[in-house]
Amino acid sequence: MDSLSIARRLFLKRLARYGCTAALLTGGGRVLAGTKAALNDIRISQPSEQHTRIVFDLSSNIEYKLFSLSNPPRVVVDLKRTRKSSALIVSNKKTNLMRDLRSANKSSGDLRVVFDLKSKAMPSSFSLQPDGKSGHRLVVDLHSKNLSPKPIKTSQKQDHKSKKEYLIAVDAGHGGRDPGAVGKKGTREKDITLAVAKKIRILINRTPGYKAILTRDSDRYIALRNRVKVARNNQADLFLSIHANSFRSSKVEGGSVYALSLRGASSEEAKLVAEKENASDLFGRISLDDKDDMLASVLLNLSQTAAIQDSLELGSLVLKQMGKVSKLNNSKVQQAGFAVLKAPDMSSILIETAFLSNPKEERKLRSSKHQQKLATAIFSGIKVHLKNRQV
Repeated sequence: MDSLSIARRLFLKRLARYGCTAALLTGGGRVLAGTKAALNDIRISQPSEQHTRIVFDLSSNIEYKLFSLSNPPRVVVDLKRTRKSSALIVSNKKTNLMRDLRSANKSSGDLRVVFDLKSKAMPSSFSLQPDGKSGHRLVVDLHSKNLSPKPIKTSQKQDHKSKKEYLIAVDAGHGGRDPGAVGKKGTREKDITLAVAKKIRILINRTPGYKAILTRDSDRYIALRNRVKVARNNQADLFLSIHANSFRSSKVEGGSVYALSLRGASSEEAKLVAEKENASDLFGRISLDDKDDMLASVLLNLSQTAAIQDSLELGSLVLKQMGKVSKLNNSKVQQAGFAVLKAPDMSSILIETAFLSNPKEERKLRSSKHQQKLATAIFSGIKVHLKNRQV
């Protein structure tokens, strides 16, 4: 059993232990007892060759269960207390990933929908609340487990274009009216993060098969959720948020790497760091309470668990490389509820390069040579991680 399957099983066990369901966790209401939700429509699209999206249009919010089966490969969605309808009779059932769609009523009163696949795929899902244009929706995404696209017959000079190009979003923390941490010599976190981010971008863009984008390339303020949107709109494979830490004691030193946690912080320090970074949105007078129904639902979806697992693996490799060029504050990846790491469909880590509150580390962070070492170390960890993905 692969790590993703194990993660899903453990996650489902935790849900059962607390009597929770997918719909309850996403903040949606239940279908009233004795009534059934109506399936009004089903829409199938193919955003890319390796991505199929199925949207269920429903009369009300429902509870559901999503899981995969093999031999042959298929994905199953059980829609709780939902009526079968003619909406399931669609002509465009086939995509690059999907061979067929079929359904059946269960004795429990639930509707089971099965996606027969051409090859193994990774499913994810989220619920959407009515937005004035559309009603209740359940979105199921199928992503190919084959990261490399099918080879394209082309000339020798163009063969490199058929290879997978990884897009990495590099986020320089803080900016504009939000300076972040400030060292005793006046070093501002927003300046250090931008300098390191630009160096990472240069390294990435010089390497065949990799491309980098920055969430900001100048000294300007960007809300946390908009940083994530930049990465998602560009369909980034990885998201890195670069920061510099601060503490009341000038003796504390070392770099750290953080991943998202859905269950609270892994340490008191991780909690404090998350509170510090999340507070950046206060500079834009934006509430820290995320009221985006889509994001709220995705965060507690199984796909988020898989993304967190991949982020932990990425973070461990980056941390290992950082340890070769600077001291570490934590030898393991820490976890907390960082708002900027809540992208549902990509691996995301937050890197605290060092402590500006430590005079020695402030001096090193001001050095272009040391910034370059950090950038090289971070990118080295990324390359190892993406290479491991292909195995």
